[in-house]
Amino acid sequence: MRLVVLGGSAACPNPGQGCSGYLLLEDNTAMLLDCGPGTLPELLQHISMDALDAVIITHLHQDHVLDLVPLRYGLKYAPGLKRRRLSVWLPPGGRRYLDELARVVSLGSERSDDFFTETFEIQEYDPERPLQVRSWRILFHPTRHWVPCWALRVEGMQSTIAYLADTGWDNSLIQFAQDVDLLIVEATLPPDIENGAREGHLDAEEAGRIAALAGTRQLLLTHYWATPEVPTEVMRATRHFGGRVDLARPGLTIDLDERRDQP
Repeated sequence: MRLVVLGGSAACPNPGQGCSGYLLLEDNTAMLLDCGPGTLPELLQHISMDALDAVIITHLHQDHVLDLVPLRYGLKYAPGLKRRRLSVWLPPGGRRYLDELARVVSLGSERSDDFFTETFEIQEYDPERPLQVRSWRILFHPTRHWVPCWALRVEGMQSTIAYLADTGWDNSLIQFAQDVDLLIVEATLPPDIENGAREGHLDAEEAGRIAALAGTRQLLLTHYWATPEVPTEVMRATRHFGGRVDLARPGLTIDLDERRDQP
């Protein structure tokens, strides 16, 4: 399994980097985890839009979902693409969200009632049940955030990843991510913040603690702001975690099966 970072910014794009989006590739299957603003151009550096087999959205905040709009336009109008409906898996309530979004972005120039369904096969996942996408088995776990949000555990043929999406500290996520090959954790907050932001977000040091307690092999820090302190984020995470730590950047590719074979 390979993971390609399409974007790792927080609530708005950083210079040269879009918001949350991660491309998973295995055995001729391609799946997109979140589809935040600015991720589609990076996706096209790696695969064609019509090569996607599925999209899974963790929650409905705009920085994780809005590039579904240009993805829809591309799949409908871009020349030379296979015309087929793409499976888009949304959290509970997601279908209504897209219905409302369609009414806004269609502007009366296209029908809003099938604006997304013409190009997407829209389904809401049941977080209580595993989801099967080709060879991948996907499990869900609620996170600590201001809107319903779901962490993902993707079990492939050889490797497993966990993506904790947006969350504050939650001990139950440690067990959910136990022994994965790659753990994707947000590093939104500066270390000294003490306000209500900690109810829904983490800092890099907390991400490192979660990775250590979960026994993961490697950690990918993401969902961060472009500040002068960014280079120190990795160092904060390594205070607790002794494995490999990467900072999300567009195009970063992690070959999990290759790294799994390394000592």
